Amino acid sequence: MRAAAHSTAGSLETYLAEVSRFPLLTAEEERRLSRAHRDLADTRAAHLLVASNLRFVVKVAYEYRSYGLRMADLVQEGNIGLMKAVQKFDPEKGIRLISYAVWWIRAYIQNYVLRSWSLVKLGTTQAQRRLFFSLARTKRELDRASLEHGVDSDAGDANRIARRLRVKPEEVREMEQRLEGRDLSLDAPVGEDGAATHVDFVVGDAGSQADELSEAEERRMVQGRVVEALARLDPRERFIIERRLMCERPMTLKELGSHFGFSRERARQLEIRAKEKLREGLRALCAEIDWPTEGALAENAAAA
Repeated sequence: MRAAAHSTAGSLETYLAEVSRFPLLTAEEERRLSRAHRDLADTRAAHLLVASNLRFVVKVAYEYRSYGLRMADLVQEGNIGLMKAVQKFDPEKGIRLISYAVWWIRAYIQNYVLRSWSLVKLGTTQAQRRLFFSLARTKRELDRASLEHGVDSDAGDANRIARRLRVKPEEVREMEQRLEGRDLSLDAPVGEDGAATHVDFVVGDAGSQADELSEAEERRMVQGRVVEALARLDPRERFIIERRLMCERPMTLKELGSHFGFSRERARQLEIRAKEKLREGLRALCAEIDWPTEGALAENAAAA
């Protein structure tokens, strides 16, 4: 266990060293990049905005280490929140990106903690979420205050906690029970000798390692060929494919036409041509793999 903890700490240190290589941006650089991302859909500008703030995500994630989750997972969720913040950030508001992004980072980390804590959904209201993340901190603060005044600690008193958090004592007791009744880990040992774990008795339906390796190799091949096919398109065609097939919210033909300054019908014609060029570039791959549909094309293009 000590070796595993050392390995985790080493991985985090390595990650911190990597993200620290990206210099912090000045306020003016941040505004310039944010405008380029917002007005020109400049993905390189978005990448620089994210990369320069990754170190702050680690700092926020560290505040949630007491919940027993892997720091790497907390950081990953926080990074997703940072990317969402970059997408939503308005440089004209006059604030720094990280001041805005910290709310998104915390929201994604907190959602991950709540999802990971139990299969039974908890923290469904804003008040319950606040109580979940405030309960342990409030108990520590009450313990500290009791020690400073030389009195017996009553941090476990639900009435006192409720008054401090401005909630009902019943809500405090209910949340304490839910926190204490966390789901049992499948990795927990079974029996007196602890030689087996719960997961040893779970019947698995996964494929063989050979099948998984084959599927992974096929995915890598498909994604590589898709990247090559996209590279053969001119910038306008690639923009059309990315915005029409690879986006979570695809642009309409009208929006596409407005972007380039031509009609909806012209946008439709260019989309057909771009799709045909992409299919032509992937024709050899389609002959090797059963992958004929446009839905699969979009899925694999997005994955690439």
